[in-house]
Amino acid sequence: MLAPYIEGHAGALRRLGLASLDLYDGFIARVAADARRRIEYRRTGTLQVAYDDAEVERLERDRASLAELGAVHSYLDGDAVRRLEPRLADDIRAGLLIPTHGYVGVASLVTALGEAARAAGTTLSASEVHSVERVAGALQLDTSDGAMTSDVVVLAAGSWSGDISVTAAPAAPVRPVRGQLLQLRFDQPPLTHVVWGAGGYLVPWEDGRLLVGATVEDVGFDEGVTLDGMQQLLDRARRLVPSAESARCDGARAGLRPATPDELPIIGASATQAGVYYATGHYRNGVLLAPLTAMLVADLVQGRSARDEFALVRPDRFGL
Repeated sequence: MLAPYIEGHAGALRRLGLASLDLYDGFIARVAADARRRIEYRRTGTLQVAYDDAEVERLERDRASLAELGAVHSYLDGDAVRRLEPRLADDIRAGLLIPTHGYVGVASLVTALGEAARAAGTTLSASEVHSVERVAGALQLDTSDGAMTSDVVVLAAGSWSGDISVTAAPAAPVRPVRGQLLQLRFDQPPLTHVVWGAGGYLVPWEDGRLLVGATVEDVGFDEGVTLDGMQQLLDRARRLVPSAESARCDGARAGLRPATPDELPIIGASATQAGVYYATGHYRNGVLLAPLTAMLVADLVQGRSARDEFALVRPDRFGL
C-alpha cells in the first residue's frame, strides 16, 4: 500500500512517505521502461471506514489533521460510502477518502527492478553475506561464496541487517516483526479502492483477487503461516465485505518487517566505517519508501548534496 497519510501518523514518517509518494509515478515509469515489463500500480485512493462512535471520532480527528495539512480528501456518511463501494457492510457509518493513495504490485515491481538492473549491466548474486571489513584500503565481504571486495557497500538486508557484522560498528538495531497476509478470489473485483478498517486493510487487485492484511507479531524469525493469523484476517475481511464468506482462498503468506526502536528507517552513510551505507529498518513502509531511499543512497554514494529528509533517518542516531 502507498498510504502515507494513514501509515505515517508520526510527523517524520508522514514527511518521508509523502516525499517518496511524490516520486512514485516517475519511479514506476522508469523501472517499467528499463525492464520492458508492466508493473501493476494504481492510485485509486484509500477509503478508511468507521463502525461505532469511537471510530467515527477517530475519523473526525484524521479529517481535521488532513485539513490542516491541506491534503485532498472527502468525508462521507454511511450512505455515501456504500454508493462508492456497494459491497461494503451495511453498518458502516462514515468514511474518509484520500484519492492520492494507492498500491503497487510488489512481485511485479521486484521482478522489474531485477530485470532493469541486469539491463544496466548489474550482476546479481544469491550469496549470503556474513561480515564487512576494511582490508588493504577496500571493503571486503565475507560471503557464502567466498570473499568479495568493493569500494562501496550498501547494507539493505531487511530484518537480517543486524546479523551482518560491520567492523567498528555496532549491530544494526533491527528486529523482525511478522506480518501474515491472506489472498481471496472473487468472480469480480469486490472493491475499487483500498479499504482500511476493522483493524486491517483490503487491497483489490485488477484480476479479482483481494489481499487482506495484515497481522503484527513479534515472533522472531518465524515466517510460518498460522491458523490463528488466517482466522483474524478472514474475520476482518468478512467484517468489511460480508460476501468474503463465499470467496475462494487463493493463498496465504507471511513476511518479516524490519523494525527499528523508533520505527523509522536507517538510511545513509556509516559514521564508523567509510564506504558503508545503510538502507534498512523500513518496518511497514519499505515499498512506499523505496524511491526516496534509492535517491538518498544514490546521492550520498555519488557525492551529491543529501535531501533534507536524510536528517530524519541518519544511521548515527544508533551509533552506526
